[in-house]
Amino acid sequence: MDQRIVQSQINNVATIKGSEKTVNLPENSVDKILMVDVYHEFSFPVEMIASIKKALKADGKIYLIEYRAEDSSVPIKEVHKMSEKQAVKEMKAAGFKLESNSTNLPWQHCMVFVRQ
Repeated sequence: MDQRIVQSQINNVATIKGSEKTVNLPENSVDKILMVDVYHEFSFPVEMIASIKKALKADGKIYLIEYRAEDSSVPIKEVHKMSEKQAVKEMKAAGFKLESNSTNLPWQHCMVFVRQ
C-alpha cells in the first residue's frame, strides 16, 4: 500500500498499523470508522472499540456492516454473522447507541452508531 501511495503521488493518505487491541489512531482524529464484516472477528472487541471511541471526534460515527444473524437464508456460516440485538448490546456497553440500521444491503446490517 505504501508503494502505491508513493507511486500514485497521493499526499493525503497515511498507513497506520494497528494491533489486536488498538487502532493506534490519534485521539479525536477521525470523523467516521467503517468496519465491513470485521467486528465479529475481533479477539479483543472491548479494547478495540474503546480505542476506536478514543480516536473518534465527539460527533464521530461507527458504520458497522455485518451479515444478519437473524436471517437463516443468508448463505454465510453462523460464526460470521451478527444480530442487531448483539451489536447494540456490545456497542451500548462501550458507550454508543444505534442511530440507524439501513436495509439497503441484501444480506447485511448497515448499522450506524454514535456516542450516547
